Amino acid sequence: MSKPTELQHDLERSLPAIASISSSFSQSQGFSPYLFSPEKRKAISDVRRTFCLFVTFDLLFISLLWIIELNTKEGIKENLKEEIISYNFKSSFFDIFLLAVFRFVVLLLGYAVVRLRHWWVIAVTTLVSSAFLIVKVILSELLTKGAFGYLLPIVSFVIAWLETWFLDFKVLTQEAEEERWFLAAQAAASRPLLYPRALSEGQFYSPPESFAGSDNESDEEGVGRKALTTQEKEYVRQGKEAMEVVDQILAQEENWKFEKNNASVVFPPQLAFLQCSPETVYQEVILQPEKMILWNRTVAACQILQRIEDNTIVSYDVAAGAAGGVVSPRDFVNVRRIERRRDRYVSSGMSTTHSLKPPLSKYVRGENGPGGFIVLKCPSNAKVCTFIWILNTDLKVKAVPG
Repeated sequence: MSKPTELQHDLERSLPAIASISSSFSQSQGFSPYLFSPEKRKAISDVRRTFCLFVTFDLLFISLLWIIELNTKEGIKENLKEEIISYNFKSSFFDIFLLAVFRFVVLLLGYAVVRLRHWWVIAVTTLVSSAFLIVKVILSELLTKGAFGYLLPIVSFVIAWLETWFLDFKVLTQEAEEERWFLAAQAAASRPLLYPRALSEGQFYSPPESFAGSDNESDEEGVGRKALTTQEKEYVRQGKEAMEVVDQILAQEENWKFEKNNASVVFPPQLAFLQCSPETVYQEVILQPEKMILWNRTVAACQILQRIEDNTIVSYDVAAGAAGGVVSPRDFVNVRRIERRRDRYVSSGMSTTHSLKPPLSKYVRGENGPGGFIVLKCPSNAKVCTFIWILNTDLKVKAVPG
């Protein structure tokens, strides 16, 4: 499979992040200031709990196999005396059972009680288990005891390595990602508001209400407004261009379709119906793009580089790696235009350049075509709205035959 194909599948899976907004908004009548509370997280993660259950399964499964082996015509009692009291390294299965107990005690102590975030404990248990079983198979007479002489050592060896794989590639990796997201969420929650000037519409500053196609908000230098530089005027122009394309896309709803070409992906506008007021979504999502990391885990960072004027900002976004690490993280520099209209709130954007964020070697610089977020007001119910996400991105992935 080529990298673009895997990447497109990963992007398709990321789009339901819209639904997470809906569930977060509708979980309570009173909306929390943050889509996901950065103060709350589980004491032990779900993936670590699953690992602990698998370690318990290891002990129970080996115990069951050993009990079955003991339950022969001589009876369990006699076989226990032979294997424990008259223990013989070459012929007893008792030490394989003790090896499972050793893994169970050490791993649960390390990863459930102490909650270590390092692989050294699993490395010790797997190394001890592997070395012991190899020596056991070479020197013992277990292979003369029929099927169980093969089954118990093989099962014990395989489970020990499965535990190592699960911890290293699932538990530690996922918890590191969750920790990164949690710290980013705390940082975003502690940042000052995006617009710290005069407030309106509650506690957030908003650009003035505008009408589609109007040109009277930004380029006029009224009283109290600073004169825009040539570069700033270009950012305003780019923002208006992106807004025009978004308006055209919305006007052609019956022709929406999914298109893809190599690494360039254009999704049809994604819709979600949210059980909260459009003003809430506007304030939390559109006015504060830095909080995108709280509801979209495909975004690793979002930073406001420059505020041009009331309607236009330049932002820097970092997209997390995709396709299980096959696709490295991408970064984007976007110009965003925000407009308040009578029936909707719109945040449009497209890629641009900025002197504060030249291309970095650790990221591939992606490119966004015109797209953005639209929050449609409901004429009959002020407590619900429609959220539309238009995604048009080129992640600059080179196709690799696979």
